Amino acid sequence: MRLPHISWSWSWPATFILLFVAAGAPFPFGSTNDLSIAFWCLCLGLALMVAPTRDLRRPHLRIIAGIGVIVAGYAFVLHEQLSDHPWIAPFNPIWKQASDLLGVPIAPSASIVKNEAFFALGAPLANILAILLGITVGANRERARQMLWVIAVSGSLYALYGVLSFLIEPTMILWRDKTAYLGSVTGTFINRNTAAAYFGSCAVIWMLLILEDVRRRLPERHLIWKRVWRDVAEIPPRQILPQLGALLICLMAMFMTGSRAGVGLSLLAMIVAFTIFLRKDLPPRTGIWISLGSGIVVALGLMQLLGGRVSSRFDSQGLVDEGRIEAWKSTLRIIADNPWFGTGMGTFQWAFPPYRSPNISIRGIWDIAHSTPLELASDVGIPMALLVAAAWAVMFVILGRGVFARRRDAIIPLAAAATASLSLLHSCLDFTLQIPGYSIPFFALFGAGLAQSFRIRDARPDVVQGAVEGAVKGQQARRTIAAKKAVPTHV
Repeated sequence: MRLPHISWSWSWPATFILLFVAAGAPFPFGSTNDLSIAFWCLCLGLALMVAPTRDLRRPHLRIIAGIGVIVAGYAFVLHEQLSDHPWIAPFNPIWKQASDLLGVPIAPSASIVKNEAFFALGAPLANILAILLGITVGANRERARQMLWVIAVSGSLYALYGVLSFLIEPTMILWRDKTAYLGSVTGTFINRNTAAAYFGSCAVIWMLLILEDVRRRLPERHLIWKRVWRDVAEIPPRQILPQLGALLICLMAMFMTGSRAGVGLSLLAMIVAFTIFLRKDLPPRTGIWISLGSGIVVALGLMQLLGGRVSSRFDSQGLVDEGRIEAWKSTLRIIADNPWFGTGMGTFQWAFPPYRSPNISIRGIWDIAHSTPLELASDVGIPMALLVAAAWAVMFVILGRGVFARRRDAIIPLAAAATASLSLLHSCLDFTLQIPGYSIPFFALFGAGLAQSFRIRDARPDVVQGAVEGAVKGQQARRTIAAKKAVPTHV
Protein backbone atom coordinates (compact mmCIF):
# COMPACT_ATOMS: atom_id res chain seq x y z
CA MET A 1 0.00 0.00 0.00
CA ARG A 2 1.49 3.30 -1.07
CA LEU A 3 0.93 5.80 1.72
CA PRO A 4 1.50 9.55 1.29
CA HIS A 5 4.80 10.96 2.49
CA ILE A 6 4.49 12.81 5.78
CA SER A 7 6.95 15.63 6.26
CA TRP A 8 6.97 17.59 9.49
CA SER A 9 7.28 21.37 9.37
CA TRP A 10 6.17 24.44 11.23
CA SER A 11 2.60 23.77 10.01
CA TRP A 12 2.32 20.30 11.58
CA PRO A 13 0.25 21.29 14.70
CA ALA A 14 -2.76 22.43 12.65
CA THR A 15 -2.44 19.44 10.31
CA PHE A 16 -2.16 16.97 13.17
CA ILE A 17 -5.19 18.40 14.97
CA LEU A 18 -7.27 18.35 11.79
CA LEU A 19 -6.33 14.74 11.03
CA PHE A 20 -7.03 13.79 14.65
CA VAL A 21 -10.48 15.36 14.51
CA ALA A 22 -11.27 13.84 11.10
CA ALA A 23 -10.37 10.38 12.40
CA GLY A 24 -11.86 10.74 15.87
CA ALA A 25 -15.18 12.52 15.28
CA PRO A 26 -17.17 9.34 14.45
CA PHE A 27 -15.86 7.53 17.53
CA PRO A 28 -17.94 8.79 20.48
CA PHE A 29 -21.33 7.58 19.17
CA GLY A 30 -21.24 9.95 16.21
CA SER A 31 -20.40 12.96 18.43
CA THR A 32 -24.06 13.86 18.86
CA ASN A 33 -23.82 15.07 22.48
CA ASP A 34 -22.97 18.65 23.40
CA LEU A 35 -19.72 17.74 25.19
CA SER A 36 -18.27 16.02 22.13
CA ILE A 37 -19.32 18.87 19.84
CA ALA A 38 -17.77 21.44 22.18
CA PHE A 39 -14.51 19.45 22.31
CA TRP A 40 -14.25 19.23 18.51
CA CYS A 41 -15.05 22.94 18.17
CA LEU A 42 -12.26 23.70 20.63
CA CYS A 43 -9.79 21.52 18.73
CA LEU A 44 -10.74 22.97 15.34
CA GLY A 45 -10.66 26.52 16.67
CA LEU A 46 -7.17 26.07 18.10
CA ALA A 47 -5.98 24.48 14.86
CA LEU A 48 -7.41 27.33 12.80
CA MET A 49 -5.53 29.86 14.95
CA VAL A 50 -2.17 28.24 14.11
CA ALA A 51 -3.03 27.03 10.59
CA PRO A 52 -0.48 27.87 7.85
CA THR A 53 -1.51 30.49 5.32
CA ARG A 54 1.48 30.57 2.93
CA ASP A 55 -0.23 28.22 0.48
CA LEU A 56 -3.42 30.24 0.27
CA ARG A 57 -4.00 32.01 -3.05
CA ARG A 58 -6.51 34.50 -4.34
CA PRO A 59 -9.17 31.88 -5.26
CA HIS A 60 -8.91 30.42 -1.78
CA LEU A 61 -9.42 33.83 -0.21
CA ARG A 62 -12.54 34.33 -2.32
CA ILE A 63 -13.95 31.05 -1.08
CA ILE A 64 -13.19 32.01 2.52
CA ALA A 65 -14.92 35.37 1.92
CA GLY A 66 -17.96 33.50 0.64
CA ILE A 67 -18.00 31.38 3.80
CA GLY A 68 -17.80 34.66 5.72
CA VAL A 69 -21.09 35.70 4.09
CA ILE A 70 -22.69 32.47 5.35
CA VAL A 71 -21.33 33.15 8.84
CA ALA A 72 -22.71 36.70 8.73
CA GLY A 73 -26.11 35.35 7.72
CA TYR A 74 -26.11 32.88 10.59
CA ALA A 75 -25.04 35.62 13.00
CA PHE A 76 -27.90 37.86 11.87
CA VAL A 77 -30.50 35.10 12.24
CA LEU A 78 -29.02 34.13 15.60
CA HIS A 79 -29.31 37.73 16.81
CA GLU A 80 -32.94 37.94 15.73
CA GLN A 81 -33.86 34.68 17.42
CA LEU A 82 -32.01 35.40 20.68
CA SER A 83 -32.57 39.13 21.15
CA ASP A 84 -35.33 40.61 23.30
CA HIS A 85 -35.39 43.46 20.82
CA PRO A 86 -34.83 41.99 17.33
CA TRP A 87 -34.17 44.41 14.50
CA ILE A 88 -36.73 43.19 11.99
CA ALA A 89 -37.93 39.72 13.04
CA PRO A 90 -41.49 39.59 14.42
CA PHE A 91 -42.16 37.94 17.75
CA ASN A 92 -43.59 34.45 17.50
CA PRO A 93 -47.32 34.57 18.32
CA ILE A 94 -46.99 31.58 20.64
CA TRP A 95 -45.70 33.87 23.41
CA LYS A 96 -48.80 36.09 23.34
CA GLN A 97 -51.04 33.02 23.36
CA ALA A 98 -49.16 31.64 26.38
CA SER A 99 -49.40 34.99 28.15
CA ASP A 100 -53.15 35.20 27.57
CA LEU A 101 -53.70 31.63 28.79
CA LEU A 102 -51.61 32.06 31.95
CA GLY A 103 -52.77 35.60 32.66
CA VAL A 104 -49.24 36.82 33.33
CA PRO A 105 -46.91 38.86 31.11
CA ILE A 106 -44.26 36.84 29.31
CA ALA A 107 -41.32 38.41 27.47
CA PRO A 108 -41.75 37.46 23.79
CA SER A 109 -39.14 36.09 21.41
CA ALA A 110 -38.78 35.38 17.69
CA SER A 111 -37.99 31.76 18.62
CA ILE A 112 -40.53 29.39 20.12
CA VAL A 113 -37.92 28.24 22.68
CA LYS A 114 -35.86 30.98 24.27
CA ASN A 115 -32.07 30.70 23.95
CA GLU A 116 -32.30 27.31 22.20
CA ALA A 117 -30.68 28.84 19.11
CA PHE A 118 -27.51 29.46 21.13
CA PHE A 119 -27.25 25.83 22.28
CA ALA A 120 -27.97 24.54 18.76
CA LEU A 121 -25.06 26.51 17.31
CA GLY A 122 -22.41 23.87 18.10
CA ALA A 123 -22.83 21.55 15.12
CA PRO A 124 -23.00 24.30 12.43
CA LEU A 125 -20.00 25.99 14.05
CA ALA A 126 -18.00 22.76 13.95
CA ASN A 127 -18.83 22.31 10.25
CA ILE A 128 -17.77 25.87 9.41
CA LEU A 129 -14.50 25.49 11.33
CA ALA A 130 -13.86 22.14 9.61
CA ILE A 131 -14.32 23.47 6.08
CA LEU A 132 -12.21 26.58 6.82
CA LEU A 133 -9.42 24.44 8.24
CA GLY A 134 -9.78 22.04 5.32
CA ILE A 135 -9.21 24.91 2.89
CA THR A 136 -6.27 26.33 4.83
CA VAL A 137 -4.48 23.03 5.43
CA GLY A 138 -5.64 21.42 2.19
CA ALA A 139 -4.17 24.22 0.09
CA ASN A 140 -1.00 22.14 0.33
CA ARG A 141 -1.41 19.05 -1.87
CA GLU A 142 0.52 16.76 0.48
CA ARG A 143 -1.66 17.76 3.43
CA ALA A 144 -4.80 17.31 1.34
CA ARG A 145 -3.72 13.80 0.38
CA GLN A 146 -2.93 12.95 3.99
CA MET A 147 -6.46 13.99 4.91
CA LEU A 148 -7.89 11.77 2.17
CA TRP A 149 -5.90 8.79 3.44
CA VAL A 150 -6.73 9.41 7.11
CA ILE A 151 -10.48 9.53 6.41
CA ALA A 152 -10.26 6.38 4.28
CA VAL A 153 -8.15 4.38 6.75
CA SER A 154 -10.15 5.44 9.80
CA GLY A 155 -13.37 4.64 7.94
CA SER A 156 -12.19 1.11 7.18
CA LEU A 157 -11.21 0.61 10.84
CA TYR A 158 -14.66 1.77 11.99
CA ALA A 159 -16.22 -0.55 9.41
CA LEU A 160 -14.10 -3.47 10.68
CA TYR A 161 -15.15 -2.71 14.24
CA GLY A 162 -18.80 -2.52 13.17
CA VAL A 163 -18.73 -5.91 11.46
CA LEU A 164 -16.81 -7.64 14.28
CA SER A 165 -18.97 -6.13 17.02
CA PHE A 166 -22.09 -7.21 15.13
CA LEU A 167 -20.79 -10.77 14.90
CA ILE A 168 -19.46 -10.96 18.47
CA GLU A 169 -21.77 -8.77 20.56
CA PRO A 170 -24.58 -7.17 18.52
CA THR A 171 -26.28 -5.70 21.60
CA MET A 172 -23.44 -3.26 22.35
CA ILE A 173 -22.08 -0.07 20.81
CA LEU A 174 -18.66 0.54 22.32
CA TRP A 175 -19.40 0.46 26.08
CA ARG A 176 -23.14 1.15 25.89
CA ASP A 177 -26.13 -1.09 25.33
CA LYS A 178 -27.52 -0.98 21.81
CA THR A 179 -31.24 -0.29 22.05
CA ALA A 180 -32.13 0.15 18.36
CA TYR A 181 -31.19 -1.46 15.04
CA LEU A 182 -30.09 -4.67 16.74
CA GLY A 183 -30.14 -6.47 13.40
CA SER A 184 -27.97 -3.91 11.62
CA VAL A 185 -24.36 -2.82 11.65
CA THR A 186 -24.04 0.75 12.89
CA GLY A 187 -20.34 0.93 13.79
CA THR A 188 -19.89 3.65 16.37
CA PHE A 189 -23.01 5.49 15.17
CA ILE A 190 -26.43 5.14 16.74
CA ASN A 191 -28.37 5.31 13.47
CA ARG A 192 -27.86 2.78 10.67
CA ASN A 193 -28.63 5.30 7.92
CA THR A 194 -25.80 7.61 8.98
CA ALA A 195 -23.50 4.60 9.30
CA ALA A 196 -24.38 3.49 5.76
CA ALA A 197 -23.61 6.95 4.36
CA TYR A 198 -20.31 7.07 6.27
CA PHE A 199 -19.13 3.62 5.17
CA GLY A 200 -20.32 4.33 1.63
CA SER A 201 -18.41 7.62 1.52
CA CYS A 202 -15.24 5.88 2.71
CA ALA A 203 -15.79 3.19 0.06
CA VAL A 204 -15.94 5.92 -2.60
CA ILE A 205 -12.61 7.30 -1.41
CA TRP A 206 -10.99 3.84 -1.36
CA MET A 207 -12.23 3.11 -4.87
CA LEU A 208 -10.72 6.35 -6.19
CA LEU A 209 -7.41 5.72 -4.41
CA ILE A 210 -7.26 2.24 -5.96
CA LEU A 211 -8.11 3.53 -9.43
CA GLU A 212 -5.45 6.22 -9.19
CA ASP A 213 -2.83 3.73 -8.02
CA VAL A 214 -3.66 1.22 -10.76
CA ARG A 215 -3.82 3.89 -13.45
CA ARG A 216 -0.42 5.20 -12.42
CA ARG A 217 1.11 1.76 -12.82
CA LEU A 218 -0.21 1.16 -16.32
CA PRO A 219 2.30 2.21 -18.98
CA GLU A 220 -0.10 3.43 -21.68
CA ARG A 221 -1.01 7.07 -22.03
CA HIS A 222 -4.49 5.90 -22.97
CA LEU A 223 -5.77 2.56 -21.73
CA ILE A 224 -5.91 -0.34 -24.15
CA TRP A 225 -8.85 -2.19 -22.70
CA LYS A 226 -7.88 -5.52 -24.26
CA ARG A 227 -4.67 -5.47 -22.22
CA VAL A 228 -5.98 -3.95 -18.99
CA TRP A 229 -6.51 -7.24 -17.15
CA ARG A 230 -3.06 -8.48 -18.14
CA ASP A 231 -1.43 -5.24 -16.98
CA VAL A 232 -3.36 -5.25 -13.71
CA ALA A 233 -2.42 -8.88 -13.08
CA GLU A 234 1.26 -7.86 -13.24
CA ILE A 235 0.90 -5.54 -10.24
CA PRO A 236 2.39 -7.24 -7.14
CA PRO A 237 -0.50 -8.39 -4.91
CA ARG A 238 1.04 -6.96 -1.74
CA GLN A 239 0.82 -3.49 -3.29
CA ILE A 240 -2.88 -3.63 -4.10
CA LEU A 241 -4.53 -6.23 -1.84
CA PRO A 242 -4.54 -4.09 1.36
CA GLN A 243 -6.46 -1.34 -0.44
CA LEU A 244 -8.89 -3.83 -1.94
CA GLY A 245 -9.40 -5.37 1.50
CA ALA A 246 -10.18 -1.95 3.00
CA LEU A 247 -12.67 -1.27 0.20
CA LEU A 248 -14.31 -4.64 0.72
CA ILE A 249 -14.73 -4.19 4.46
CA CYS A 250 -16.33 -0.76 3.93
CA LEU A 251 -18.73 -2.24 1.36
CA MET A 252 -19.55 -5.16 3.65
CA ALA A 253 -20.30 -2.88 6.59
CA MET A 254 -22.37 -0.61 4.33
CA PHE A 255 -24.56 -3.47 3.11
CA MET A 256 -24.92 -4.88 6.63
CA THR A 257 -26.49 -1.61 7.83
CA GLY A 258 -29.62 -2.48 5.81
CA SER A 259 -30.15 1.19 4.90
CA ARG A 260 -31.99 1.58 1.59
CA ALA A 261 -31.06 5.16 0.72
CA GLY A 262 -27.57 4.89 2.20
CA VAL A 263 -26.64 1.81 0.17
CA GLY A 264 -28.36 2.93 -3.03
CA LEU A 265 -26.88 6.43 -3.08
CA SER A 266 -23.41 5.15 -2.13
CA LEU A 267 -23.42 2.72 -5.06
CA LEU A 268 -24.63 5.50 -7.35
CA ALA A 269 -21.81 7.79 -6.16
CA MET A 270 -19.26 5.03 -6.82
CA ILE A 271 -20.58 4.42 -10.34
CA VAL A 272 -20.51 8.10 -11.30
CA ALA A 273 -17.09 8.71 -9.67
CA PHE A 274 -15.66 5.66 -11.49
CA THR A 275 -16.96 6.92 -14.84
CA ILE A 276 -15.68 10.46 -14.32
CA PHE A 277 -12.24 9.27 -13.25
CA LEU A 278 -11.80 7.08 -16.35
CA ARG A 279 -13.66 9.38 -18.76
CA LYS A 280 -10.54 10.08 -20.86
CA ASP A 281 -9.80 6.37 -21.25
CA LEU A 282 -13.32 5.38 -22.28
CA PRO A 283 -14.29 4.98 -25.94
CA PRO A 284 -15.78 8.17 -27.41
CA ARG A 285 -19.55 8.68 -27.51
CA THR A 286 -20.63 5.30 -26.12
CA GLY A 287 -17.93 4.81 -23.48
CA ILE A 288 -19.62 6.80 -20.72
CA TRP A 289 -22.96 5.05 -21.24
CA ILE A 290 -21.27 1.65 -21.27
CA SER A 291 -19.48 2.48 -18.04
CA LEU A 292 -22.65 3.69 -16.34
CA GLY A 293 -24.62 0.68 -17.55
CA SER A 294 -21.92 -1.76 -16.46
CA GLY A 295 -21.70 -0.04 -13.09
CA ILE A 296 -25.44 -0.41 -12.56
CA VAL A 297 -25.23 -4.12 -13.42
CA VAL A 298 -22.36 -4.61 -10.95
CA ALA A 299 -24.25 -2.63 -8.29
CA LEU A 300 -27.35 -4.79 -8.73
CA GLY A 301 -25.17 -7.89 -8.50
CA LEU A 302 -23.61 -6.66 -5.26
CA MET A 303 -27.07 -5.83 -3.96
CA GLN A 304 -28.18 -9.41 -4.52
CA LEU A 305 -24.94 -10.91 -3.21
CA LEU A 306 -24.33 -8.77 -0.12
CA GLY A 307 -27.48 -6.70 0.34
CA GLY A 308 -30.26 -9.21 0.80
CA ARG A 309 -31.83 -7.21 3.66
CA VAL A 310 -31.61 -4.02 1.65
CA SER A 311 -33.34 -5.62 -1.34
CA SER A 312 -36.12 -6.97 0.87
CA ARG A 313 -36.70 -3.53 2.38
CA PHE A 314 -36.90 -2.03 -1.11
CA ASP A 315 -39.46 -4.68 -2.04
CA SER A 316 -41.62 -4.18 1.04
CA GLN A 317 -41.30 -0.43 1.71
CA GLY A 318 -39.97 1.18 -1.45
CA LEU A 319 -37.42 3.99 -1.27
CA VAL A 320 -39.26 6.11 1.33
CA ASP A 321 -41.93 5.05 3.83
CA GLU A 322 -45.28 6.85 4.00
CA GLY A 323 -44.74 8.23 7.51
CA ARG A 324 -41.67 10.14 6.40
CA ILE A 325 -43.55 11.70 3.48
CA GLU A 326 -46.30 12.85 5.85
CA ALA A 327 -43.67 14.32 8.16
CA TRP A 328 -42.26 16.32 5.25
CA LYS A 329 -45.72 17.68 4.48
CA SER A 330 -46.09 18.73 8.11
CA THR A 331 -42.69 20.43 8.00
CA LEU A 332 -43.75 22.35 4.90
CA ARG A 333 -46.70 23.74 6.89
CA ILE A 334 -44.28 24.87 9.61
CA ILE A 335 -42.24 26.68 6.96
CA ALA A 336 -45.35 28.28 5.47
CA ASP A 337 -46.32 29.72 8.88
CA ASN A 338 -42.77 30.89 9.71
CA PRO A 339 -41.19 31.78 6.33
CA TRP A 340 -38.73 34.54 7.25
CA PHE A 341 -36.91 33.56 10.44
CA GLY A 342 -38.27 30.10 11.19
CA THR A 343 -39.22 28.83 14.61
CA GLY A 344 -35.67 29.04 15.98
CA MET A 345 -32.50 27.01 15.52
CA GLY A 346 -32.82 23.59 17.12
CA THR A 347 -36.54 23.95 17.91
CA PHE A 348 -37.98 21.42 15.46
CA GLN A 349 -38.94 18.88 18.15
CA TRP A 350 -41.10 21.53 19.85
CA ALA A 351 -42.48 23.05 16.66
CA PHE A 352 -43.53 19.77 15.05
CA PRO A 353 -46.25 18.37 17.40
CA PRO A 354 -48.98 20.95 16.55
CA TYR A 355 -48.40 20.27 12.84
CA ARG A 356 -48.05 16.49 13.13
CA SER A 357 -50.17 14.75 10.51
CA PRO A 358 -52.81 12.29 11.78
CA ASN A 359 -51.56 9.87 9.12
CA ILE A 360 -48.29 9.42 11.02
CA SER A 361 -48.07 6.55 13.47
CA ILE A 362 -48.48 7.60 17.10
CA ARG A 363 -45.34 5.64 17.99
CA GLY A 364 -42.17 7.62 18.67
CA ILE A 365 -41.23 11.28 18.82
CA TRP A 366 -40.32 13.19 15.67
CA ASP A 367 -37.44 15.31 16.94
CA ILE A 368 -35.84 15.44 13.46
CA ALA A 369 -37.55 16.14 10.13
CA HIS A 370 -35.63 13.39 8.29
CA SER A 371 -34.83 15.99 5.65
CA THR A 372 -32.05 18.41 6.52
CA PRO A 373 -33.01 21.09 3.92
CA LEU A 374 -36.62 21.15 5.15
CA GLU A 375 -35.60 21.24 8.80
CA LEU A 376 -33.10 24.01 8.09
CA ALA A 377 -35.79 26.11 6.42
CA SER A 378 -38.20 25.51 9.32
CA ASP A 379 -35.54 26.46 11.89
CA VAL A 380 -33.94 29.55 10.32
CA GLY A 381 -36.36 30.61 7.59
CA ILE A 382 -36.42 30.46 3.81
CA PRO A 383 -33.92 33.31 3.09
CA MET A 384 -31.14 31.74 5.17
CA ALA A 385 -31.92 28.29 3.77
CA LEU A 386 -31.65 29.67 0.22
CA LEU A 387 -28.30 31.28 1.10
CA VAL A 388 -26.99 27.92 2.31
CA ALA A 389 -28.35 26.22 -0.81
CA ALA A 390 -26.57 28.79 -3.00
CA ALA A 391 -23.33 28.07 -1.13
CA TRP A 392 -23.70 24.36 -1.86
CA ALA A 393 -24.33 25.12 -5.53
CA VAL A 394 -21.18 27.27 -5.71
CA MET A 395 -19.18 24.53 -3.98
CA PHE A 396 -20.28 21.96 -6.57
CA VAL A 397 -19.35 24.33 -9.41
CA ILE A 398 -15.87 24.86 -7.97
CA LEU A 399 -15.37 21.14 -7.33
CA GLY A 400 -16.56 20.35 -10.86
CA ARG A 401 -14.05 22.84 -12.20
CA GLY A 402 -11.32 21.11 -10.23
CA VAL A 403 -12.31 17.65 -11.42
CA PHE A 404 -12.32 18.56 -15.12
CA ALA A 405 -9.57 21.20 -15.18
CA ARG A 406 -6.82 19.66 -13.06
CA ARG A 407 -4.42 17.15 -14.54
CA ARG A 408 -2.73 16.18 -11.29
CA ASP A 409 -4.45 15.44 -7.99
CA ALA A 410 -7.91 15.57 -9.58
CA ILE A 411 -8.79 12.72 -7.25
CA ILE A 412 -9.06 15.17 -4.32
CA PRO A 413 -11.84 17.40 -5.72
CA LEU A 414 -13.47 14.31 -7.24
CA ALA A 415 -13.59 12.56 -3.86
CA ALA A 416 -14.98 15.73 -2.29
CA ALA A 417 -17.62 16.14 -5.02
CA ALA A 418 -18.68 12.49 -4.85
CA THR A 419 -19.03 12.42 -1.06
CA ALA A 420 -20.69 15.85 -1.04
CA SER A 421 -23.28 14.64 -3.56
CA LEU A 422 -23.84 11.47 -1.55
CA SER A 423 -24.24 13.28 1.77
CA LEU A 424 -26.49 16.01 0.35
CA LEU A 425 -28.81 13.60 -1.44
CA HIS A 426 -28.97 11.34 1.60
CA SER A 427 -29.67 14.31 3.87
CA CYS A 428 -32.68 15.18 1.72
CA LEU A 429 -34.15 11.83 2.84
CA ASP A 430 -32.58 11.64 6.30
CA PHE A 431 -30.30 13.68 8.59
CA THR A 432 -26.74 12.57 7.76
CA LEU A 433 -25.27 16.07 7.70
CA GLN A 434 -26.81 16.78 11.11
CA ILE A 435 -24.59 14.14 12.74
CA PRO A 436 -21.22 15.77 13.62
CA GLY A 437 -19.44 12.41 13.52
CA TYR A 438 -20.12 12.34 9.79
CA SER A 439 -20.23 16.03 8.89
CA ILE A 440 -17.00 17.18 10.57
CA PRO A 441 -14.54 14.90 8.68
CA PHE A 442 -16.33 15.33 5.38
CA PHE A 443 -16.69 19.11 5.62
CA ALA A 444 -12.92 19.10 6.15
CA LEU A 445 -12.63 17.00 2.98
CA PHE A 446 -14.92 19.42 1.14
CA GLY A 447 -12.56 22.22 2.15
CA ALA A 448 -9.52 20.32 0.91
CA GLY A 449 -11.34 19.57 -2.35
CA LEU A 450 -12.14 23.25 -2.82
CA ALA A 451 -8.54 24.20 -2.10
CA GLN A 452 -7.26 21.69 -4.68
CA SER A 453 -9.76 22.70 -7.38
CA PHE A 454 -7.42 25.24 -8.95
CA ARG A 455 -4.64 24.53 -11.40
CA ILE A 456 -1.05 25.51 -10.74
CA ARG A 457 -1.33 28.54 -13.01
CA ASP A 458 -3.48 30.12 -10.29
CA ALA A 459 -0.63 29.80 -7.81
CA ARG A 460 1.77 32.46 -6.61
CA PRO A 461 4.79 33.08 -8.89
CA ASP A 462 7.22 31.39 -6.52
CA VAL A 463 5.00 28.29 -6.34
CA VAL A 464 4.76 28.16 -10.13
CA GLN A 465 8.51 28.60 -10.51
CA GLY A 466 9.20 25.82 -8.01
CA ALA A 467 6.83 23.45 -9.76
CA VAL A 468 8.30 24.24 -13.16
CA GLU A 469 11.85 23.74 -11.91
CA GLY A 470 10.82 20.41 -10.38
CA ALA A 471 9.23 19.29 -13.63
CA VAL A 472 12.31 20.30 -15.62
CA LYS A 473 14.64 18.44 -13.27
CA GLY A 474 12.42 15.38 -13.42
CA GLN A 475 12.41 15.47 -17.22
CA GLN A 476 16.19 15.82 -17.34
CA ALA A 477 16.59 12.87 -14.97
CA ARG A 478 14.34 10.70 -17.11
CA ARG A 479 16.32 11.64 -20.24
CA THR A 480 19.58 10.77 -18.50
CA ILE A 481 18.26 7.36 -17.44
CA ALA A 482 16.95 6.70 -20.94
CA ALA A 483 20.30 7.70 -22.47
CA LYS A 484 22.20 5.34 -20.17
CA LYS A 485 19.88 2.50 -21.09
CA ALA A 486 20.41 3.24 -24.79
CA VAL A 487 24.24 3.03 -24.57
CA PRO A 488 25.31 -0.46 -25.77
CA THR A 489 27.40 -2.55 -23.43
CA HIS A 490 30.23 -4.64 -24.90
CA VAL A 491 31.76 -7.55 -23.06
